[in-house]
Amino acid sequence: MGDLKHVPESPQNHILQEDMENLVTKEADLFASLKGKTVFVTGATGLLGSQMVRALACSNRLSDTGITILAFVRSEEKAGRVFGELLNRGDVRLVRGDISSPVTCGEPVDYVIHGASATSSKYFVTNPVETIMTALNGTRNALEFAREKQVEGFLYLSSLEVYGTPSAGISHIEESYSGYLDQLQVRSSYSESKRMAECLCASYVSEYQVPVKIARLSQTFGAGVEYDDGRVFAEFARCIIEKKNIVLHTAGRTVRSYCYTTDAVAAMLAILLKGETGTAYNVANMNTRISIATMAQFVCGLFPEAGIQVTFDTKDVSSYGYNPEMTVALDSGRLSALGWNPQVNLPDMFRRLVASMELERG
Repeated sequence: MGDLKHVPESPQNHILQEDMENLVTKEADLFASLKGKTVFVTGATGLLGSQMVRALACSNRLSDTGITILAFVRSEEKAGRVFGELLNRGDVRLVRGDISSPVTCGEPVDYVIHGASATSSKYFVTNPVETIMTALNGTRNALEFAREKQVEGFLYLSSLEVYGTPSAGISHIEESYSGYLDQLQVRSSYSESKRMAECLCASYVSEYQVPVKIARLSQTFGAGVEYDDGRVFAEFARCIIEKKNIVLHTAGRTVRSYCYTTDAVAAMLAILLKGETGTAYNVANMNTRISIATMAQFVCGLFPEAGIQVTFDTKDVSSYGYNPEMTVALDSGRLSALGWNPQVNLPDMFRRLVASMELERG
Protein backbone atom coordinates (compact mmCIF):
# COMPACT_ATOMS: atom_id res chain seq x y z
CA MET A 1 0.00 0.00 0.00
CA GLY A 2 2.92 2.32 -0.53
CA ASP A 3 5.92 3.56 1.41
CA LEU A 4 3.77 5.49 3.89
CA LYS A 5 1.77 2.47 5.05
CA HIS A 6 2.53 3.32 8.68
CA VAL A 7 1.62 6.99 8.49
CA PRO A 8 -1.12 7.60 11.10
CA GLU A 9 -4.57 8.67 9.94
CA SER A 10 -4.65 11.98 11.84
CA PRO A 11 -1.14 12.90 12.94
CA GLN A 12 -2.07 16.51 13.78
CA ASN A 13 -4.94 15.55 16.12
CA HIS A 14 -3.99 12.96 18.73
CA ILE A 15 -7.55 12.91 20.14
CA LEU A 16 -8.98 11.89 16.77
CA GLN A 17 -6.13 9.43 16.20
CA GLU A 18 -6.81 7.79 19.55
CA ASP A 19 -10.50 7.56 18.64
CA MET A 20 -9.70 5.77 15.37
CA GLU A 21 -7.38 3.25 17.01
CA ASN A 22 -9.84 2.52 19.84
CA LEU A 23 -12.64 2.03 17.32
CA VAL A 24 -10.64 -0.36 15.14
CA THR A 25 -9.60 -2.39 18.17
CA LYS A 26 -13.09 -2.60 19.62
CA GLU A 27 -14.85 -3.36 16.33
CA ALA A 28 -12.20 -5.65 14.86
CA ASP A 29 -14.79 -8.18 13.68
CA LEU A 30 -16.69 -5.57 11.63
CA PHE A 31 -13.54 -4.33 9.94
CA ALA A 32 -12.41 -7.92 9.31
CA SER A 33 -15.66 -8.47 7.37
CA LEU A 34 -14.41 -5.88 4.87
CA LYS A 35 -11.01 -7.52 4.32
CA GLY A 36 -9.96 -7.10 0.70
CA LYS A 37 -13.14 -5.19 -0.21
CA THR A 38 -13.55 -1.82 -1.94
CA VAL A 39 -15.65 0.77 -0.10
CA PHE A 40 -16.90 3.90 -1.90
CA VAL A 41 -17.72 6.83 0.41
CA THR A 42 -19.66 9.90 -0.78
CA GLY A 43 -19.45 13.09 1.27
CA ALA A 44 -15.98 11.88 2.20
CA THR A 45 -14.75 15.25 3.49
CA GLY A 46 -17.76 15.70 5.80
CA LEU A 47 -17.63 14.84 9.47
CA LEU A 48 -18.85 11.24 9.32
CA GLY A 49 -17.56 10.57 5.81
CA SER A 50 -14.02 11.57 6.80
CA GLN A 51 -14.24 9.55 10.02
CA MET A 52 -15.31 6.49 8.03
CA VAL A 53 -12.40 6.95 5.60
CA ARG A 54 -9.93 7.30 8.47
CA ALA A 55 -11.36 4.33 10.36
CA LEU A 56 -11.10 2.03 7.35
CA ALA A 57 -7.55 3.25 6.74
CA CYS A 58 -6.67 2.71 10.39
CA SER A 59 -7.92 -0.87 10.11
CA ASN A 60 -5.62 -1.37 7.14
CA ARG A 61 -2.64 -0.11 9.14
CA LEU A 62 -3.35 -1.91 12.42
CA SER A 63 -5.02 -5.11 11.18
CA ASP A 64 -3.81 -5.45 7.59
CA THR A 65 -7.37 -5.66 6.25
CA GLY A 66 -6.38 -4.48 2.77
CA ILE A 67 -9.53 -2.40 2.25
CA THR A 68 -9.51 -0.13 -0.81
CA ILE A 69 -11.11 3.18 0.16
CA LEU A 70 -12.51 5.38 -2.60
CA ALA A 71 -13.31 8.85 -1.29
CA PHE A 72 -15.78 10.69 -3.54
CA VAL A 73 -15.14 14.43 -3.24
CA ARG A 74 -16.00 17.67 -5.02
CA SER A 75 -12.78 19.44 -4.08
CA GLU A 76 -9.41 17.73 -4.17
CA GLU A 77 -7.97 20.79 -2.43
CA LYS A 78 -10.31 20.36 0.54
CA ALA A 79 -9.62 16.62 0.57
CA GLY A 80 -5.92 17.43 0.80
CA ARG A 81 -6.56 19.65 3.81
CA VAL A 82 -8.75 17.03 5.50
CA PHE A 83 -6.63 13.93 4.88
CA GLY A 84 -3.10 15.26 4.37
CA GLU A 85 -0.41 12.59 3.98
CA LEU A 86 -2.98 9.83 4.32
CA LEU A 87 -3.65 10.33 0.61
CA ASN A 88 -0.05 9.27 -0.15
CA ARG A 89 -0.36 5.89 1.54
CA GLY A 90 -2.08 4.20 -1.38
CA ASP A 91 -5.10 2.70 0.38
CA VAL A 92 -7.16 5.92 0.20
CA ARG A 93 -7.85 7.22 -3.30
CA LEU A 94 -9.84 10.25 -4.34
CA VAL A 95 -12.63 10.08 -6.92
CA ARG A 96 -13.51 13.61 -7.98
CA GLY A 97 -17.09 14.44 -8.89
CA ASP A 98 -20.34 16.16 -7.92
CA ILE A 99 -23.05 13.96 -6.42
CA SER A 100 -25.64 15.99 -8.37
CA SER A 101 -24.25 14.43 -11.57
CA PRO A 102 -23.96 10.74 -12.50
CA VAL A 103 -21.24 8.99 -10.52
CA THR A 104 -18.49 7.28 -12.50
CA CYS A 105 -15.63 5.06 -11.37
CA GLY A 106 -13.71 2.59 -13.49
CA GLU A 107 -13.07 -0.09 -10.89
CA PRO A 108 -15.21 -2.65 -9.05
CA VAL A 109 -16.94 -1.49 -5.86
CA ASP A 110 -18.27 -3.78 -3.13
CA TYR A 111 -19.92 -1.29 -0.74
CA VAL A 112 -21.27 2.25 -1.03
CA ILE A 113 -21.73 4.56 1.96
CA HIS A 114 -23.74 7.59 0.81
CA GLY A 115 -23.25 10.56 3.11
CA ALA A 116 -23.15 13.53 0.70
CA SER A 117 -25.77 16.05 1.88
CA ALA A 118 -26.42 19.62 2.90
CA THR A 119 -25.91 19.90 6.68
CA SER A 120 -26.42 23.53 7.72
CA SER A 121 -29.78 24.66 9.12
CA LYS A 122 -29.18 28.15 7.78
CA TYR A 123 -28.48 26.71 4.32
CA PHE A 124 -31.79 24.80 4.41
CA VAL A 125 -33.58 28.16 4.71
CA THR A 126 -31.49 30.21 2.29
CA ASN A 127 -31.10 27.43 -0.32
CA PRO A 128 -34.12 25.14 0.05
CA VAL A 129 -34.24 24.20 -3.66
CA GLU A 130 -30.59 23.16 -3.66
CA THR A 131 -31.13 21.27 -0.39
CA ILE A 132 -33.95 19.24 -1.93
CA MET A 133 -32.30 18.58 -5.26
CA THR A 134 -28.99 17.55 -3.70
CA ALA A 135 -30.81 14.99 -1.58
CA LEU A 136 -32.96 13.58 -4.38
CA ASN A 137 -30.63 13.76 -7.38
CA GLY A 138 -27.61 12.86 -5.29
CA THR A 139 -29.25 9.80 -3.77
CA ARG A 140 -30.55 8.68 -7.16
CA ASN A 141 -27.07 9.01 -8.66
CA ALA A 142 -25.53 7.07 -5.77
CA LEU A 143 -28.17 4.34 -6.08
CA GLU A 144 -27.71 4.08 -9.85
CA PHE A 145 -23.98 3.75 -9.31
CA ALA A 146 -24.53 0.99 -6.75
CA ARG A 147 -26.94 -0.76 -9.11
CA GLU A 148 -24.38 -0.63 -11.94
CA LYS A 149 -21.63 -2.00 -9.70
CA GLN A 150 -23.91 -4.71 -8.25
CA VAL A 151 -22.68 -3.92 -4.77
CA GLU A 152 -22.92 -6.20 -1.76
CA GLY A 153 -24.27 -3.38 0.42
CA PHE A 154 -25.38 0.26 0.31
CA LEU A 155 -25.79 2.48 3.38
CA TYR A 156 -27.81 5.70 3.21
CA LEU A 157 -27.11 8.25 5.94
CA SER A 158 -30.45 9.75 6.90
CA SER A 159 -31.44 11.92 9.84
CA LEU A 160 -33.62 12.17 12.91
CA GLU A 161 -35.34 15.02 11.05
CA VAL A 162 -37.44 12.52 9.06
CA TYR A 163 -39.58 12.27 12.22
CA GLY A 164 -40.71 15.90 11.87
CA THR A 165 -42.37 17.33 14.96
CA PRO A 166 -43.39 14.43 17.24
CA SER A 167 -46.63 14.53 19.17
CA ALA A 168 -46.47 15.75 22.77
CA GLY A 169 -45.85 12.94 25.22
CA ILE A 170 -43.71 10.81 22.89
CA SER A 171 -40.68 9.99 25.03
CA HIS A 172 -38.69 7.80 22.64
CA ILE A 173 -39.15 7.42 18.90
CA GLU A 174 -38.98 4.06 17.17
CA GLU A 175 -38.38 3.65 13.43
CA SER A 176 -42.08 3.08 12.67
CA TYR A 177 -43.05 6.54 13.96
CA SER A 178 -43.87 9.46 11.65
CA GLY A 179 -44.34 12.97 13.03
CA TYR A 180 -45.83 16.13 11.55
CA LEU A 181 -44.08 18.14 8.85
CA ASP A 182 -45.42 21.33 7.25
CA GLN A 183 -44.33 20.91 3.65
CA LEU A 184 -45.02 24.60 2.90
CA GLN A 185 -42.29 25.76 5.29
CA VAL A 186 -38.94 26.09 3.52
CA ARG A 187 -37.17 24.71 6.61
CA SER A 188 -38.88 21.42 5.74
CA SER A 189 -36.71 21.22 2.61
CA TYR A 190 -34.19 19.07 4.46
CA SER A 191 -36.63 16.89 6.39
CA GLU A 192 -38.96 16.25 3.45
CA SER A 193 -36.10 15.52 1.06
CA LYS A 194 -34.60 13.05 3.54
CA ARG A 195 -37.98 11.31 3.74
CA MET A 196 -38.25 11.15 -0.03
CA ALA A 197 -34.67 9.93 -0.37
CA GLU A 198 -35.48 7.11 2.05
CA CYS A 199 -38.51 6.20 -0.08
CA LEU A 200 -36.26 6.26 -3.14
CA CYS A 201 -33.92 3.85 -1.37
CA ALA A 202 -36.81 1.52 -0.55
CA SER A 203 -37.96 1.73 -4.16
CA TYR A 204 -34.50 0.70 -5.44
CA VAL A 205 -34.61 -2.25 -3.07
CA SER A 206 -38.01 -3.31 -4.41
CA GLU A 207 -37.55 -2.64 -8.12
CA TYR A 208 -33.81 -3.20 -8.67
CA GLN A 209 -32.79 -5.30 -5.63
CA VAL A 210 -30.11 -2.82 -4.55
CA PRO A 211 -29.22 -3.94 -0.98
CA VAL A 212 -29.91 -0.64 0.82
CA LYS A 213 -29.89 -0.12 4.58
CA ILE A 214 -30.65 3.22 6.25
CA ALA A 215 -29.01 4.86 9.27
CA ARG A 216 -31.18 7.57 10.89
CA LEU A 217 -28.56 9.56 12.74
CA SER A 218 -29.12 11.71 15.78
CA GLN A 219 -26.95 14.81 16.12
CA THR A 220 -23.42 13.45 16.12
CA PHE A 221 -20.26 15.12 17.36
CA GLY A 222 -16.80 14.46 18.71
CA ALA A 223 -13.14 14.72 17.77
CA GLY A 224 -12.76 15.89 14.20
CA VAL A 225 -15.45 18.59 14.23
CA GLU A 226 -14.05 21.66 12.45
CA TYR A 227 -13.45 24.74 14.56
CA ASP A 228 -15.92 26.89 12.60
CA ASP A 229 -18.73 24.30 12.53
CA GLY A 230 -22.06 26.10 12.92
CA ARG A 231 -23.96 23.49 14.91
CA VAL A 232 -24.93 24.00 18.53
CA PHE A 233 -22.45 21.57 20.07
CA ALA A 234 -19.56 23.27 18.26
CA GLU A 235 -20.80 26.69 19.34
CA PHE A 236 -20.82 25.52 22.96
CA ALA A 237 -17.28 24.14 22.59
CA ARG A 238 -16.03 27.39 21.03
CA CYS A 239 -17.51 29.33 23.91
CA ILE A 240 -15.56 27.16 26.34
CA ILE A 241 -12.31 27.57 24.40
CA GLU A 242 -12.72 31.33 23.89
CA LYS A 243 -14.16 31.87 27.39
CA LYS A 244 -17.28 33.57 26.04
CA ASN A 245 -20.78 33.23 27.48
CA ILE A 246 -23.11 30.82 25.66
CA VAL A 247 -25.87 32.86 24.02
CA LEU A 248 -29.08 30.97 23.23
CA HIS A 249 -31.40 32.45 20.62
CA THR A 250 -34.37 30.33 21.76
CA ALA A 251 -35.64 29.21 25.15
CA GLY A 252 -33.68 26.00 24.52
CA ARG A 253 -36.58 23.68 25.30
CA THR A 254 -35.98 21.33 22.35
CA VAL A 255 -34.90 17.90 23.59
CA ARG A 256 -32.69 15.62 21.48
CA SER A 257 -30.50 12.58 21.83
CA TYR A 258 -26.89 12.63 20.60
CA CYS A 259 -24.12 10.27 19.56
CA TYR A 260 -20.33 10.36 19.60
CA THR A 261 -18.64 10.21 16.21
CA THR A 262 -16.86 6.88 16.60
CA ASP A 263 -19.99 5.30 18.08
CA ALA A 264 -21.81 6.49 14.95
CA VAL A 265 -19.15 5.01 12.65
CA ALA A 266 -19.43 1.68 14.48
CA ALA A 267 -23.21 1.85 14.07
CA MET A 268 -22.89 2.62 10.36
CA LEU A 269 -20.70 -0.43 9.82
CA ALA A 270 -23.00 -2.66 11.88
CA ILE A 271 -26.00 -1.57 9.82
CA LEU A 272 -24.15 -1.94 6.51
CA LEU A 273 -22.81 -5.40 7.31
CA LYS A 274 -25.43 -6.91 9.64
CA GLY A 275 -28.60 -4.90 9.06
CA GLU A 276 -31.64 -6.04 7.12
CA THR A 277 -32.04 -4.77 3.57
CA GLY A 278 -34.76 -2.14 3.19
CA THR A 279 -34.71 -1.35 6.92
CA ALA A 280 -33.98 1.86 8.83
CA TYR A 281 -32.08 1.97 12.13
CA ASN A 282 -32.00 4.81 14.64
CA VAL A 283 -28.47 5.77 15.71
CA ALA A 284 -28.38 7.46 19.11
CA ASN A 285 -26.95 7.10 22.58
CA MET A 286 -30.20 6.85 24.51
CA ASN A 287 -28.49 8.06 27.70
CA THR A 288 -27.81 11.50 26.21
CA ARG A 289 -31.43 12.75 26.10
CA ILE A 290 -31.20 16.45 27.06
CA SER A 291 -32.66 19.86 26.22
CA ILE A 292 -30.55 22.56 24.55
CA ALA A 293 -30.78 24.86 27.58
CA THR A 294 -29.88 22.08 30.02
CA MET A 295 -26.99 21.02 27.81
CA ALA A 296 -25.69 24.61 27.75
CA GLN A 297 -25.75 24.75 31.55
CA PHE A 298 -24.20 21.27 31.70
CA VAL A 299 -21.29 22.34 29.48
CA CYS A 300 -20.63 25.44 31.60
CA GLY A 301 -20.52 23.24 34.68
CA LEU A 302 -18.28 20.67 33.01
CA PHE A 303 -15.64 23.33 32.30
CA PRO A 304 -15.74 25.66 35.34
CA GLU A 305 -12.27 26.96 34.48
CA ALA A 306 -13.79 28.77 31.47
CA GLY A 307 -15.80 30.96 33.86
CA ILE A 308 -18.75 31.35 31.48
CA GLN A 309 -22.53 31.27 31.84
CA VAL A 310 -25.65 30.90 29.70
CA THR A 311 -27.50 34.00 28.46
CA PHE A 312 -30.52 34.42 26.18
CA ASP A 313 -31.09 36.67 23.17
CA THR A 314 -34.38 35.74 21.49
CA LYS A 315 -35.27 38.97 19.69
CA ASP A 316 -35.04 37.66 16.11
CA VAL A 317 -34.36 34.03 15.29
CA SER A 318 -35.98 33.79 11.84
CA SER A 319 -32.67 33.71 9.95
CA TYR A 320 -31.14 30.86 11.94
CA GLY A 321 -33.24 28.07 10.40
CA TYR A 322 -34.19 26.56 13.74
CA ASN A 323 -36.86 23.89 13.93
CA PRO A 324 -39.92 24.34 16.18
CA GLU A 325 -39.53 23.27 19.82
CA MET A 326 -39.90 19.51 20.14
CA THR A 327 -38.67 16.35 21.84
CA VAL A 328 -36.84 13.97 19.50
CA ALA A 329 -35.21 11.21 21.54
CA LEU A 330 -34.49 8.21 19.36
CA ASP A 331 -34.98 4.62 20.48
CA SER A 332 -31.97 2.65 19.23
CA GLY A 333 -33.21 -0.77 20.33
CA ARG A 334 -33.32 -2.12 16.77
CA LEU A 335 -29.65 -1.17 16.30
CA SER A 336 -28.68 -2.62 19.68
CA ALA A 337 -30.13 -5.95 18.52
CA LEU A 338 -27.32 -6.03 15.92
CA GLY A 339 -24.81 -5.98 18.80
CA TRP A 340 -24.11 -2.23 18.85
CA ASN A 341 -23.75 -0.31 22.09
CA PRO A 342 -22.47 3.27 22.48
CA GLN A 343 -19.21 3.63 24.37
CA VAL A 344 -18.84 7.39 25.00
CA ASN A 345 -21.05 9.26 27.48
CA LEU A 346 -22.11 12.91 27.24
CA PRO A 347 -19.40 14.36 29.53
CA ASP A 348 -16.65 12.59 27.59
CA MET A 349 -18.26 13.57 24.30
CA PHE A 350 -17.78 17.22 25.21
CA ARG A 351 -14.37 16.75 26.80
CA ARG A 352 -13.04 15.11 23.64
CA LEU A 353 -14.82 17.63 21.40
CA VAL A 354 -13.29 20.61 23.20
CA ALA A 355 -9.80 19.06 23.30
CA SER A 356 -9.98 18.24 19.59
CA MET A 357 -11.32 21.67 18.59
CA GLU A 358 -8.49 23.31 20.49
CA LEU A 359 -6.08 21.33 18.31
CA GLU A 360 -8.04 22.24 15.17
CA ARG A 361 -7.87 25.89 16.17
CA GLY A 362 -4.08 25.72 16.28
